Amino acid sequence: MNDFIPSSVFTLPVYRSAALVVSHGANLGDPLSFADELVLDDTYFVRAGARSARLAVAPGRNGRFSITANTETGTPGATIHLDSCLTFMSSEGATTEVLVLVEVDELGHVAEIYALPFAPLRSKDELVLVGIDTENARTKLGEIACVSFTRGTHITMATGEQRKVEDLVAGDRVLTRDDGPQELRWIGQSTARALGEFAPVHIAAGALHNCNDLVVSPEHRLFVYQRSDELGAGRSELLIKARNLVNGTTVTRTDGGFVEYYQLLFDDHQIIYAEGIAAETLLADLRSSPALPPEVAERLQSGHLRHSDRSYLDFDLPSAAKSDEDITETLRRASTG
Repeated sequence: MNDFIPSSVFTLPVYRSAALVVSHGANLGDPLSFADELVLDDTYFVRAGARSARLAVAPGRNGRFSITANTETGTPGATIHLDSCLTFMSSEGATTEVLVLVEVDELGHVAEIYALPFAPLRSKDELVLVGIDTENARTKLGEIACVSFTRGTHITMATGEQRKVEDLVAGDRVLTRDDGPQELRWIGQSTARALGEFAPVHIAAGALHNCNDLVVSPEHRLFVYQRSDELGAGRSELLIKARNLVNGTTVTRTDGGFVEYYQLLFDDHQIIYAEGIAAETLLADLRSSPALPPEVAERLQSGHLRHSDRSYLDFDLPSAAKSDEDITETLRRASTG
């Protein structure tokens, strides 16, 4: 039996350690390593042609992370440790945070070190290491896992009213797809850099029969009902990550600057309506809980995991069902029959 929890599997765009090498400083010539071996003020060079690969991981019930079978890099089944969050400064004075993940083998030896940058790495850039944080790596990873709506998004209330997400308060009753009106238990708010893989996704009005433009975090899953199985998914009901809908025309990344995010949490994982699109709310699981206030995580996580069978775990679009065709256009056809 797998130790990890299927609902928590997610993929991260990482670079292998050799992509960043010390060009000036105490560790001259060494690739990126874990916190105990790093030295502040060392300058790192991003190798020409360095490319990211998707590392598929999931947190286990024992608190460890494991690499899952659908990974592009790393060894499936190997353990991953979240080591640290590093801060680098470019020659222009811009700062970039990089999460360090360490893969270990069955004997506990380091097999590989990965860098997960929160902003794109540019080939041949030189970056000075100015910060090493060994306490908040799980929180940083949890923030990525928190599905979020952006300021201005209209949420359908129990009365049918369309209310902006920033005007919601705990205790408001929101219309859910499966359980009717439900009370909102907690609202989170955060500001993030809108860059690269972590830039929010903009879904233009009408792209998925939405009333207005919808902008969500890239990991946010949207609920789609297929009248005909155009995608060959083998089921009519699907959850599809916003990042997988990007087509460069009707669905794009909003890259640049900062974005204000809002997270909505209920007693159970729910599907609600945002700009007329059915979209999931925050799932308090082993990925996202480190980013939540401790009292909120403790109160709601056990309930969310206990009811995981109804948390749409098996609704994700199977990899085999994906094609080179514009998924957004295919879903438009599928949802109208």
